[in-house]
Amino acid sequence: MSQDAGHLRRTASALHSFNRFEIKYLLSYEEVPKLREALRSRMEADPFTVRGGYPVASLYYDSASLRYYWEKIEGLHFRRKLRIRNYGDRHELTDETPVYIEIKQRVNRVTQKRRVKVPYLLARKLCDEAVLIDHLPEQRPFLEEVMGLVEGHGLRPTAITAYNREAYLGADADLGLRVTIDHRVRGRDRDFHLGAEVENRLIIPPHKTIVEVKANERVPYWVTDTAASLGMAVVRVSKYCQSIEAHGQAPRSVFHVPVEEDYAVHSKPEHSEAAAQVS
Repeated sequence: MSQDAGHLRRTASALHSFNRFEIKYLLSYEEVPKLREALRSRMEADPFTVRGGYPVASLYYDSASLRYYWEKIEGLHFRRKLRIRNYGDRHELTDETPVYIEIKQRVNRVTQKRRVKVPYLLARKLCDEAVLIDHLPEQRPFLEEVMGLVEGHGLRPTAITAYNREAYLGADADLGLRVTIDHRVRGRDRDFHLGAEVENRLIIPPHKTIVEVKANERVPYWVTDTAASLGMAVVRVSKYCQSIEAHGQAPRSVFHVPVEEDYAVHSKPEHSEAAAQVS
C-alpha cells in the first residue's frame, strides 16, 4: 500500500447519506436566547457546539451560467449542489485536513445529502480537475458521479460561505430532529481556498441568524409553536444563492435577504467597511 493510500484510509470515510425535511427561519439576535432556552429544555446540544458555535465553511461549485443557482431560484423539484465543506478553524486547514465532498439535492420536498470525507488536497483535485482520486471501494460510485457533474456541467469554484453554527439534537420521540442556529453568515466570490486569509462579506444582516429545522419525517408541533411564539419568519433563503446575489453575480431575487449594501446606491462592497467582515 502506498503512503498516500495509507493516509487516505486514515482520513476517508464511507459514503454517508441523509434524507430530511427542512424548514428555514430568520430570527433576530434579540430572540436567540429564548430559542436557545427552549431547545435546551427538550434537546441535547451537539457535542461540537461551544459558546458561539463551531466554524463551518463551504466551497460551492457551479457552471459559468450558474446552473445550480437558477435551479434553486426557479424552484425545480429536482436540483443539486456540489460543495466541499470544512468544519473547524480556517487557520488550521492544511492539504491533509479531512473535509467533506457533498452533493446536496432536493427531490420534491425532501432534502438529500450524500458525502464522503477525504483530505482537502484530494477534494480539490477531484472537484477542480475532475481527476479520480485514491478512494475506498465503496466511495467509487459517488466520486464518479462528482466527476460526471464537474465535466458534464463545466463546474468551477463559484462562491464560499462561512458561519458559526450552534446545533441541537433530538432524542426519544424527537429522534432524528436537528435544529441549527447559524451566526454571522458571510461569503465571498474569490480566493477560493477555504483557508485563505481574506475578508468575507456579511450576506445576512448582522442582527439576524438563520435557523434550520431538519427532521426525518415530521417537525414536532412544539418546534413550530416555539417558532410562532418568537415571530420567526419562514424563508426560502439559500446561503449559496445569497452569496451569489450579494456579490452581484446575479440579480436580486424575491428570496434575497437584504443586507446594508442593498440600501446604498452604487456602493462597492469591497470598499464598504460595513460590508467587509473578517471571517
